Amino acid sequence: MYRDEGVVLRTMPFAEADRVVTVLTRRNGRVRAVAKGVRRTSSRFGARLEPGTYVDLQLHEGRSLDTVTQADILGAYGATIAQEYARYTAAAVMLETAERLTSEERQPAFRLFLLLVGGLRTLAAGERTPSLVLDAFLLRSLTVSGYGMALDECALCGEPGPHHSLSVASGGVVCPECRPRGAVSTSPAAVRLLADLLHGDWDGAEAAGVRTRREAGGVVAAYLQWHLERALRALPHLERT
Repeated sequence: MYRDEGVVLRTMPFAEADRVVTVLTRRNGRVRAVAKGVRRTSSRFGARLEPGTYVDLQLHEGRSLDTVTQADILGAYGATIAQEYARYTAAAVMLETAERLTSEERQPAFRLFLLLVGGLRTLAAGERTPSLVLDAFLLRSLTVSGYGMALDECALCGEPGPHHSLSVASGGVVCPECRPRGAVSTSPAAVRLLADLLHGDWDGAEAAGVRTRREAGGVVAAYLQWHLERALRALPHLERT
């Protein structure tokens, strides 16, 4: 028996009345566990194990799947976020990304866990533009997972910027001398917005125009899917503003 905090990433039906829940935990990384009887209306903690919910769990370790024996809500972010489509789709991409970046079960991912909790809390508060919250989360999550995007210097030679060509395959912005085939030109405003989101300059990020936000969001989506090596299911449904 063990106890841990976690964010529910995904659920799926199991047997007649059970669910398998995938949780990113604080200390144990990504864990899959059976929540018995939660699909029954009489379940004592079924509503506590919905995607996007931050919970305190007690689990019993099993051979392939653990078993949830107790669940207490620490933050009902999912229910609040679901009230607005833009926030809901942003959260869906965040949850799927967190699952994909933790490719191995039970491998601690403490920094990613903190980023996910902070991102969901910010979305639920409704004080930031959802697309900006998402892009900030994605950029920082990629960084802590070892796939950081170079934005301040050339990704290939380290020449200080600003540079306005970007190569997803090379790892970020590139200088004119290193620019490989397939690199794309990006506006100075989009590169600056990406840097603001990565470094947490929200005043600068919120001042960016809609066109710049969409350009930067496209760069982040392409960079993310390149490193994940396949498309995210939630991404086509994302509402960007």
